[in-house]
Amino acid sequence: MNFPTFLTLLRILVIPLLVAIYYLPWESKYLICAFLFGAAALTDWLDGYLARRWNQMTPFGAFLDPVADKLMVAVALGVLIEAHAGWMMTFPALVIIGREMVISALREWMAEVGKSASVAVSWLGKLKTTFQMISIFLLLLGPPGHLFSWLGLGLLYLAALLTLWSMYLYLKAAIPHLLPSKDDQS
Repeated sequence: MNFPTFLTLLRILVIPLLVAIYYLPWESKYLICAFLFGAAALTDWLDGYLARRWNQMTPFGAFLDPVADKLMVAVALGVLIEAHAGWMMTFPALVIIGREMVISALREWMAEVGKSASVAVSWLGKLKTTFQMISIFLLLLGPPGHLFSWLGLGLLYLAALLTLWSMYLYLKAAIPHLLPSKDDQS
């Protein structure tokens, strides 16, 4: 196992720790959880950078990295949905989680038909991920109703809009490969 893959695995191992700490009756739990999430988000960037820089890209790492990202985001959003217990948090969180499921399935299907380049990660996807990570970090930084929570919620809505926009672009690129052509129908 190389170091970039180790960082990805470490990111997955942080997830249950973050959840456990979030539910502890400590006053500093918000700061600790935000730090854990922020550090994990930074390793998301770092492991990819190091894998490319050190020429240590592996099929296992390429598989595991997006899994770790989606697990980290989905679990953190799940904890936040429960903590905030309202539609204002639930709506953008479910948009983000739903989009990840749709695009993951789309990417898998497109890879099976040899058209994975049509749904490669775009600059918009990277921008969406950046807003997502910052918003979750801010939401974890304080209890519901705290100033950081309101800022995080605002950014989460922006991330949800970018999520829908990027999903539209991915689906638009994939539609010609999803629907049968007129030649296939004859």
